[in-house]
Amino acid sequence: MMANGFPFIDFSQPSEKVAHELIGTTFLVDGVGGIIVETEAYDRTDPASHSYAGPTPRNEVMFGEPAHIYVYRSYGIHWCVNFTCREFGHGAAVLIRALLPTHGIDIMTTRRKTGNVRLLCAGPGRLCQALSITRDLNGMPLNASRLSLLPAPHPVEVVSGPRIGISKAVDIPWRFCLANSPYLSRPFRKPA
Repeated sequence: MMANGFPFIDFSQPSEKVAHELIGTTFLVDGVGGIIVETEAYDRTDPASHSYAGPTPRNEVMFGEPAHIYVYRSYGIHWCVNFTCREFGHGAAVLIRALLPTHGIDIMTTRRKTGNVRLLCAGPGRLCQALSITRDLNGMPLNASRLSLLPAPHPVEVVSGPRIGISKAVDIPWRFCLANSPYLSRPFRKPA
């Protein structure tokens, strides 16, 4: 059994390793969700990370125990969900950017008001709306009764490249995607 109760992933590892290993796992909130197909890693040493300048009321969960949910608002509009990692006090997390919907598609369709399954969870804001993730989940351990994180049923091919939607440290290749997935927030392009 690895750290934090998950036999298939060790959340005490660096965020880029956790981000890579999360691809292909299944994430559910109250039984609704799907296969993680896109993640991004963030670390306290990274100028693009919320934790870079140290703890604040907004990011304090990042400095807590690994394998917890960190939820924040992006641009004051959309919720974004992250999984904390590294050791207590470090300040690292993995942003969950996209899922392939597999569980509760009818519920997600109603929440998102769209029948386009490809777009239900393609992007962190869409994903949180589809899974009904709000700040109420902030700080919750990943092994809480409302949450499920299940191992990938088979090995997957993962590609990595620069993160998107940031203005600092844009060259760090900490965006991880399921190879050839049509469910990504944006198509994956190999780095130049």
